[in-house]
Amino acid sequence: MDNLARLLKESWTLVEDDRVRLSGHFYARLFLLDPALRQLFPVQMTGQGDRLLEAIITAIHTVDDPESFDEFLRALGRDHRKYHVDERHYATMGVALLDALRSTAGDGWNLEYDQAWREAYAAIAGLMVAGAASDDDPPFWHAEVLTHERYGPDTAVLTCRALQHPLRWQAGQYVSLEVPRYHPRVWRNYSVANAPNDDNVLEFHVRSPGAGWVSGALVRRVRPGDLLRLAAPMGSMTLDRASERDILCVAGGVGLAPIKALVEELATFNRTRWVHVFYGARQAGDLYGLAGLQELVAVHPWLSVTPACSEDPDFDGEQGDVPEVVARYGPWTTHDCYVSGAARMVRSTLRVLAADDVPPPHIRYDTFGDL
Repeated sequence: MDNLARLLKESWTLVEDDRVRLSGHFYARLFLLDPALRQLFPVQMTGQGDRLLEAIITAIHTVDDPESFDEFLRALGRDHRKYHVDERHYATMGVALLDALRSTAGDGWNLEYDQAWREAYAAIAGLMVAGAASDDDPPFWHAEVLTHERYGPDTAVLTCRALQHPLRWQAGQYVSLEVPRYHPRVWRNYSVANAPNDDNVLEFHVRSPGAGWVSGALVRRVRPGDLLRLAAPMGSMTLDRASERDILCVAGGVGLAPIKALVEELATFNRTRWVHVFYGARQAGDLYGLAGLQELVAVHPWLSVTPACSEDPDFDGEQGDVPEVVARYGPWTTHDCYVSGAARMVRSTLRVLAADDVPPPHIRYDTFGDL
């Protein structure tokens, strides 16, 4: 396995700087091999190649960690059922992937690399097929929008109820979401912002400062009564109920969503662990979830919330980026730490925690963008 991991990572360096060409070649070859596969993808392919490459990169970087490799790919196989991918499609995708790798790598590609990718892809496909076959849940759930509330021009909080089948998730997880009325076959991940409940109701926090397809529709176009599609929950930023350590939660912007869900779940059983939530934004008006957090503080004596603003000198609270504020209140060495927000904010917070010598197994994070 060590040699396979080395060959995969070594060969990846030949193509990683030309990802656009790699993904373009892959899809061109895939649709040439099986034109019927084109209908499984959105009309506009923007971003689709990036998702493919993210999955490949994650897989090759976990191949030398069998447990993570297995868990990631089984979950990916379950998730891909929402695209109507079935077992017969994996062989075609394997041919297209190898052809794209060879073409993009050029003269640096060799037989040893080729065999390593064949072996790795066989394992990848096998685990994804097994993961898909092991799941008794539907490929996706239909869900009706119940409420929709805007916070400023680019942020919305909405709730929806999963119909027909129970949707089981853990606080801290995320789901893929599609808005079929406006953007069919385009999916995007969103963290669930509430703890599991018997009513099958999920809450989502969405920000769309630009013209993002799914996020833009969720913020500006979706209304109560509209139907969404939700895929199976994924993600491991979940509570360790066996731990007795106190808890640090750090949220930036709509990264509040999974943190809110974790706090709600803690409220159902916690009596002994102190929970410190740091919630940051640029302006006071962007702290859309602060009032709800303060309501929880009033009920639960073990919970504290520290809001911070980085660009609002009139804010009556902590000033500065939220990672800087977290550093002022440390150290956090003995805590379980949960971090969620934009990639830059997550990176900065992870550096603060590393400086405090927080053991990596005690840190879980969710990021909206590449680290």
